[in-house]
Amino acid sequence: MARNIQSLERAAAMLRLLAGGERRLGLSDIASSLGLAKGTAHGILRTLQQEGFVEQDEASGRYQLGAELLRLGTTYLDVHELRARALVWTDDLARSSGESVHLGVLHQQGVLVVHHVFRPDDSRQVLEIGAMQPLHSTALGKVLSAYDPVAHSEALEAERKAFTDRTVCEPEGFEHVLDITRARGYAADVEETWEGVASIAAPVHDRRRMPVGAVGITGAVERLCRDGELRPELIAAVRDCARAVSRDLGAGRF
Repeated sequence: MARNIQSLERAAAMLRLLAGGERRLGLSDIASSLGLAKGTAHGILRTLQQEGFVEQDEASGRYQLGAELLRLGTTYLDVHELRARALVWTDDLARSSGESVHLGVLHQQGVLVVHHVFRPDDSRQVLEIGAMQPLHSTALGKVLSAYDPVAHSEALEAERKAFTDRTVCEPEGFEHVLDITRARGYAADVEETWEGVASIAAPVHDRRRMPVGAVGITGAVERLCRDGELRPELIAAVRDCARAVSRDLGAGRF
């Protein structure tokens, strides 16, 4: 029994270490930080990895927290400061825009959806919390890639798949898209990821003015666009929502 409790304590210590340190840590770093033999640390990491609580980067061999921690339920998500601060504002955005709202954060080489507000109508919809979206083609992903240097690097390193004829995959074209995103303060995805679907997203910053996520709306092209262009009132609503969440996180005025 004592051995089992000790293993749990060590596993919890590893999760705290991964949550509070660098984005990724190697086996030696984890073992030395916790005063464990490499073999012991590796065994615990392997178990956590099998359960989805820890993930290992194939290229570097380093470890980071796994998405399963976000899939355990709303109890964990409710204490996630970003999501908690965004709840009221994302609800307001869904009501004012009439579209579904997603809040995403960088996870590995993609966007992890940590909050999803349904479109305020009676249509059948699927909850997408815990879903992953690509960095290079979605509005959420472009925002993170434009403002977060780590996301930018990971987007360039990842395979940029062409989902539709509109997807920008080449490095030069992608960099140009990011320049435009930074210049206007929002990103767009008009049928670049899904046919007939458009999205608009803007960055969320914390008290250090660091990008910590992106918020956006997604809907049918015919609703988000008018005369072939994104509706300016929807762009303004998304940007206002992102600013409001940023202010609640202590970022001040942008």
